[in-house]
This record gives sequence, structure tokens and C-alpha cells, in this order.
Amino acid sequence: MRICVFCGSQPGRSQRYAAAAAETGKLLAKRGITLVYGGASVGTMGTIADAALEAGGEVVGVIPTSMVDRELAHQGLTELHVVASMHERKALMAELSDGFLALPGGAGTLDELFEIWTWAQIGLHRKPIGIVDTDGFYQPLVEMVDHMVIEGFIRPGYRDFISVDSDPAKLLDKFAAEQN
Repeated sequence: MRICVFCGSQPGRSQRYAAAAAETGKLLAKRGITLVYGGASVGTMGTIADAALEAGGEVVGVIPTSMVDRELAHQGLTELHVVASMHERKALMAELSDGFLALPGGAGTLDELFEIWTWAQIGLHRKPIGIVDTDGFYQPLVEMVDHMVIEGFIRPGYRDFISVDSDPAKLLDKFAAEQN
């Protein structure tokens, strides 16, 4: 199994974000799940990759050529795919993955999360999607999405495509249960 994790090229202000990324990386490795991610060695992206590798896991990075130098492509990965564009990056990460998790991050993380959710809504995949809500980071977003449902812009069934929990282990358990 391979899980794609969307997360930040920045560490964030709280040490808890890096701790959550490290915990998730170790958890994936412990469960024998390959990490697929954005390929950088910086921010929470670098933290999750390093933790998974240190725990004996496999890590597959996908990074656009334009970001190899700027994001400092991680050189110690199991596999590193360098692609031409962000569009290719997202498409390849989706193709390589059996499910998706979003850790706290910025605009790129939200872009990846919303695109993969949109693809599920239009039937391009049926892979599970989860949000790791570290210290309530995603609560404003969850409230906004729920508001979109109330206002009729998102169907309630589409809202259910995304699971939210502060514990990545619970999300992975849910993913496994959905596959059986």
C-alpha cells in the first residue's frame, strides 16, 4: 500500500506540526506503507520523509524540475521522480497512491487536497482522503466546507469523501476498513 501525504515546505510556527509529520512518517513505515509525497527535504515534507526512512520505510518523492533547487529535492529517498510541472506532480502522486492524507500546510497543501477531493467527486478515483487535524489546524477549513454543504454548493455525500481526525492511525485504520 502507498499513501500520499500532502504537507508543507515550511515547518510552521508550532513544533507540534513537525512532531505530527514525524509521527505520521514513522507510523507509515511501521505499518509497511510506502510514503508518497512532494519530494522536498525541507519543512514538514522533509520531516515526514526523514522519519519514514529512519523507521525503515520506503519513500517516493515527486518534485517538479522548477522546484528541485528551490525546495532542495531530498536525495536520500527510495525513489525520486522529477517531473516537468505541478500538474504532472499531482497526477503522478495520485497514480502512485492508494489513499491520501493532508497534514498542516499552506496553499500548495490545500491545492493538492482540493484537487484530489474534486477528482473523487467527479469519479476519477475512489481512494480514501483524510485530514490530520493537528491541534485543530484544519477546524476553520472544516467549518467552511460544512458551510458550503449547508449553502448547497457541496453535496453532503461529497463532504463524506473526506475524513478528519487528529490521529493519523485512526485515519489509516479507516482507510484499511474501507478497502475490505
